[in-house]
Amino acid sequence: MIDVLIIGCGIVGAAAAYELSRYDLKVTAVDRLNDIAGETTRANTGLIHAGYDPEPGTYMARLNVRGSELAHELCEKLNVSYKQNGAFVIGFDENDRAVIEKLYRQGIENKVPGIEIISGDKARELEPRLSEEVICALNAPGSAIISPWDFAVALAETAAKNGVEFSLGAEVTGIKAIDNGFLVTTSKGEYPAKTVVNAAGLYADKVHGFLKEPDFKITPSRGQYYLLDKAAGNAVSRTIFQCPNKFGKGIAVTPTVHGNLLIGPSSETVSCPGDAGTNAQALDSVWETAAKSVPGLNKRDSIRNFAGVRAIADVDDFIIREAARGFYDLAGIKSPGLTSAPAIAEELVRLMENSGLRLYQKNNFIDRRDVVRFRYLDASARADIIRKNPAYGRIVCRCESITEGEILDAFNSPIPPTTVDGIKRRCHAGMGRCQGGFCSPRIIELISKRFGINPTEVLKDRDGSYILTGVKGAF
Repeated sequence: MIDVLIIGCGIVGAAAAYELSRYDLKVTAVDRLNDIAGETTRANTGLIHAGYDPEPGTYMARLNVRGSELAHELCEKLNVSYKQNGAFVIGFDENDRAVIEKLYRQGIENKVPGIEIISGDKARELEPRLSEEVICALNAPGSAIISPWDFAVALAETAAKNGVEFSLGAEVTGIKAIDNGFLVTTSKGEYPAKTVVNAAGLYADKVHGFLKEPDFKITPSRGQYYLLDKAAGNAVSRTIFQCPNKFGKGIAVTPTVHGNLLIGPSSETVSCPGDAGTNAQALDSVWETAAKSVPGLNKRDSIRNFAGVRAIADVDDFIIREAARGFYDLAGIKSPGLTSAPAIAEELVRLMENSGLRLYQKNNFIDRRDVVRFRYLDASARADIIRKNPAYGRIVCRCESITEGEILDAFNSPIPPTTVDGIKRRCHAGMGRCQGGFCSPRIIELISKRFGINPTEVLKDRDGSYILTGVKGAF
């Protein structure tokens, strides 16, 4: 029997797997999709929030600040791109100033370090592209940017090195209580487990409902984005927010850790958790709102539009609890969920211990991950690694300078990617100006050879997302 079964392998499930892998437990994580971070986490703004926004005294407030500390530490250990670039919340009138003053007071109560309110002139001195209409700003220097899917993959891969088993493409279809635990039925078979952790994100209320009537409801909220080319990546150095409203933190203009500029998200309730489509009306609104913060951005720099769907619960806080003996909900994890995930995992362990689960730490716990990022190596290091492995000398993705060696490394990782987007999430091939236009055929070929499948069977991402209808001639 499994000691702990985690349902869901987004950032929260991955963080839980990592934290539980510290202990002498038999842990399995399952997900309905064919890869880690395939749902909400894959289309995330990638922000490590400072912690001024959540209401003091909530889980969100406490775990945001703690999670921010842990994220910095974990990204360094696990070789995840991280940059502490700071953030502004900008105000255009006296109503905004009142909101900013409230955020400042909340930040002080939440023990957010370094926050201050500055004038519009001071804000423009630090960010010259800011609108002349800005009269004040909350300066939060502790805010940071990361690669969200890389963070989740890193946590999951390290958990796997520490013994956690991952079963992907295993959709949960039922849960029933049995002697000493639960029997979880999935599309890949049954899993008896002493303890179950519900980290199913958009489907958390459904998963909870397999065991007992849920007392919370998840509503999917779609957020649409513009991704701009690296030519626009230095428009601002900080993450620029407008004042938050009832729909969330509002439209952000932010650099990414890869050197691009990201604008969004919108906020729209959708009926289907999988509805990650984009539309012109919402994107036009995103652009117009962002232009109020940072005028003069050029739509011709846009290289991609995309959307993510977030899990919004009818409870205005994270739902973190033992809902039934041995069954834990980690639900309603909206923003700042990415930031809070490592702290949510710590809280889970605390709840388990309080419930009587005896945990024994491993002596040989692995807390490091080494990954080759060829584009960041100097000339000497590049020459050295190519001498050792010529595959690093073959560039596959010209936009991002991603090598065949890095893709082969991904195949040899504890949770190997099987799709084109899975490769993108591991080593960023296809993320550049051409968005995979040149490198995708070669990546398809590498996946085909690695898994011994026909190129027509290679998926872009989810099941059914075939790219080729046939192959003419040699491939």
